Amino acid sequence: MSTDTLTTEFALRMSRAWATLQRRLDNALGGHHGISFADYQLLLQLQRAPGGRLRRVDLAEKLGLTASGVTRSLLPLEKIGLVARQSDPRDARVGYALITPAGSELVTNATVVVDNVSRTVLGGPSRAQLEATSTLMAQIAGVPPVASLTPTGDRAPVPQQHG
Repeated sequence: MSTDTLTTEFALRMSRAWATLQRRLDNALGGHHGISFADYQLLLQLQRAPGGRLRRVDLAEKLGLTASGVTRSLLPLEKIGLVARQSDPRDARVGYALITPAGSELVTNATVVVDNVSRTVLGGPSRAQLEATSTLMAQIAGVPPVASLTPTGDRAPVPQQHG
């Protein structure tokens, strides 16, 4: 198999794997918490952000969406009280999305579902396989790789590079 065919097959398999994983996560999260995996990702980004808030444009960047796509995604979450809007008193053009206490509690609980579905779908790859694949996915997505995970699944500190 040529390299071109191998890379094409990889892209096709990755696309199929993503579709399968997303469908399983959507079904599980919808059944347990009434949200989609896209909603979960949005809420998780807000929960991880300093002060539980991000500018909508920064949230769009983190999710790989357009600013208008994020605005459309935020509306139903705002209606059910999981997120709120916050304006910048110094610049009326800047809008923030803020996770509410209910949104934070939901995303914490939903993470258990995401972890369980992910383990089931992935089977039993080794730690080295997961880290190598995660690094490759980060490279494809154009984002920095995540720090290694500790045995409990927590993120280990990322060594700071000084240059």
